[in-house]
Order: sequence, then structure tokens, then C-alpha cells
Amino acid sequence: MIHVVLPEPLRVLARIRGEIRVTTAGPPTQRSVLDAVEARYPMLKGTIRDAATLRRRAYLRFYACEQDLSFEPPDAPLPDAVAKGAEPFQVVGAIAGG
Repeated sequence: MIHVVLPEPLRVLARIRGEIRVTTAGPPTQRSVLDAVEARYPMLKGTIRDAATLRRRAYLRFYACEQDLSFEPPDAPLPDAVAKGAEPFQVVGAIAGG
């Protein structure tokens, strides 16, 4: 079971509180975790990743085990602690400004 933490606006859209838990077929990757999240909460499709290209939205970042995974290949395995459910996969809204 993979623990996923979403930013507040996405939790409101999906009508959930706190973190969610999903299962993936095979080793967990960014792609498989996000596929599972979108399958369980279809209203989130296109909000985390572009619906056509499946690329991460510009102002969202992915973290796990205190590492920024945003630029890792989407099919790279997630850290073991995430796969074992000890650490969450976090989707974090980035802040821009000047």
C-alpha cells in the first residue's frame, strides 16, 4: 500500500481528507502511483499530469524520502521506504514569485 499526500486544493477537488492509500501492479513508480490515484479519483485526471502527454504539471513537484523526484523518469522505481509504506509519496504545489 502506497501512501500519497496531495496538496489541499486537490484534496478538496477529490473530496478527501488527509493522505490516501493506493496499490500498484508491480513495483511502484511515479507513473503507476499516479495512474492508481487517477483511477480511484477520476476528477483528478489532468490536474497532476497533463491528460494528453502525462507530463507533470509545471507547478507541482513530487517528493519522497526528502528527495525531489520531479525530474526523475516516470518509470523509475520509487524508494524502498515508499514501496513498503513507511514513507509517503508527496505531491507538492510549487510557489513562484519574483
